Amino acid sequence: MSLRWLAIVLLAFLGLSQPAASQSAGSPPAAPQAATGEESREQELQTAFVEGAKAATKGKADVPLLGQASLHLPPDYMFIPQPHAARIMRALGNTASHSLVGLVFPTSGPQEWFAEIKYVEAGYVKDDEAKDWKADALLADLRAGTEEANKDRAARGFTEVEVVGWAEPPAYDAKTHRLVWAATNREKNVADSTLGVNYNTYALGREGYFTLNLLTDADKLASHKVHSATLLAALEYNKGKAYTDFDASTDHVAAYGITALVAGVAAKQLGFFALIAAFAAKGAKVLIVAGIALLAGLKRLFTGRKDPSA
Repeated sequence: MSLRWLAIVLLAFLGLSQPAASQSAGSPPAAPQAATGEESREQELQTAFVEGAKAATKGKADVPLLGQASLHLPPDYMFIPQPHAARIMRALGNTASHSLVGLVFPTSGPQEWFAEIKYVEAGYVKDDEAKDWKADALLADLRAGTEEANKDRAARGFTEVEVVGWAEPPAYDAKTHRLVWAATNREKNVADSTLGVNYNTYALGREGYFTLNLLTDADKLASHKVHSATLLAALEYNKGKAYTDFDASTDHVAAYGITALVAGVAAKQLGFFALIAAFAAKGAKVLIVAGIALLAGLKRLFTGRKDPSA
C-alpha cells in the first residue's frame, strides 16, 4: 500500500483537503484510465476508510448500541458506525451481515489490530452446554463453517481462507456470561501466507448477544488481546436487557445454545464467522489502516510537505 494512499486517509481523518495531483500548467486533465479488478478493490478500500474516518466517534465517549447496551469507549479508541463499517468490511473481502454494529480502531500505541462489533437478536442463549464442550469437535465445526463462507469470498474474487487451529480454546465465564475463543487462520494455497487470528469475545444478554471480534496477526495476539478485555468490560447492557433479567414466562429462547457461538449453526446459517486472513486486501495491514487516528505527528508529517505525492 503506497505512502500516498496513507496520506489521503490521514488527511481525510484530520478534516483536511486531499492534495491535488501535480500537472503541467495549462495542460488538460489526463484522460481517466480503466481500473483493473485489483485497482478497483483498492480504490473502494481507500474510499471506505476515508468515509468511515469522517463518521468516527473518538473516545472518551459513550456509544449507544441499538438500544440494548452502551459502549463506554475509552480514550485512545475510535468507533466507526454503520453503514460505514459494513462498507469497510465488504472492501476487505468479507460479508457484512445485518448484525454488524460497528468497528473499533486504536488511536494510539501499536496500530496492528481492529475489532468488529455485532449484535445478534437471537433471544436468550442457554449456556448449559459449555460444561460439556470438546475442543476438537468445535474446531471441526468451525472449519466447516469457514469453508461455507469461502463460497462468498471466491464469488467476489477474494482469496479463500482456512482455519489452522486454536489460538485460545473456548472458555465461558458463567458468572459474567462472557465467552472467549480464538482461532488462527491463513489464506488458502498462498505461499508464505501470514498467520492471522480472530480473537472473539461475547457478552450474552436477555434478547441476544454482542460479539467483539478482534483481528490481528497471530504473533501479535498476546500483546493485543488486552484490548478485547478492555472493550468487553466497557460494554454495559441497559437496565432490563442483561442476561440476568431473563423472564422464562415471557422471553424468547434462542433456537440454539452457546456451542453455536463458536461454530456450527451460527457460522453456517447466520454468516456469523467473517474471517479475515492477513486482512484480505493485498497490503492492507491494520498498521496502515488504523494509522488514520495518529493525529499530531502524522498531521505534521503530511501537511508539512510541499509535494504530498512523493
